[in-house]
Amino acid sequence: MSIRKDWDTYFMDIAYMASTRSQCSRRHVGAVLVQGKKLLGSAYNGAPMGVADCGEAGCMIVEEFEARVVDGKEELVRKQRCIRTIHAEQNLILFTDRKDREGSTVYVTDEPCWTCANMLANSGVKEIVYHRPYPKDTAKVAKLLQERGLVFRSLEAYEPPGGCVEPVQN
Repeated sequence: MSIRKDWDTYFMDIAYMASTRSQCSRRHVGAVLVQGKKLLGSAYNGAPMGVADCGEAGCMIVEEFEARVVDGKEELVRKQRCIRTIHAEQNLILFTDRKDREGSTVYVTDEPCWTCANMLANSGVKEIVYHRPYPKDTAKVAKLLQERGLVFRSLEAYEPPGGCVEPVQN
């Protein structure tokens, strides 16, 4: 007899399955929208529909520098990101209705970046659950979501289903 999965594991498994649709060579990310125990939508990161993805046209990498204060000292942190893809969280917002998002939970394979956290904070969701950390934005994302009153939690002990995890490049 198999052991039944808890709801967090079940929905995070589905987010990881959605991530397998991604064609991004740097990171496969999946997200699902859940209200209660009902799955309302899924999404993954990728180029806009009908546009060549990174595998076909290459990544569009931009470099940004962010000033951070560490131990009372300001330092510049270099961040690289691809701007060809729409993030899984952004696609989830684009392809779900506001009324469905109100009071819902988003399960996402990776901790949201600053932009996605901002969008989710205004999307109507009440909770964001993620698995893999994204340390470049953690502190400011956690602060924003706390100020907004959203539940923000990590499933640290979670193990993704076999075949769903791709190498992650930051």
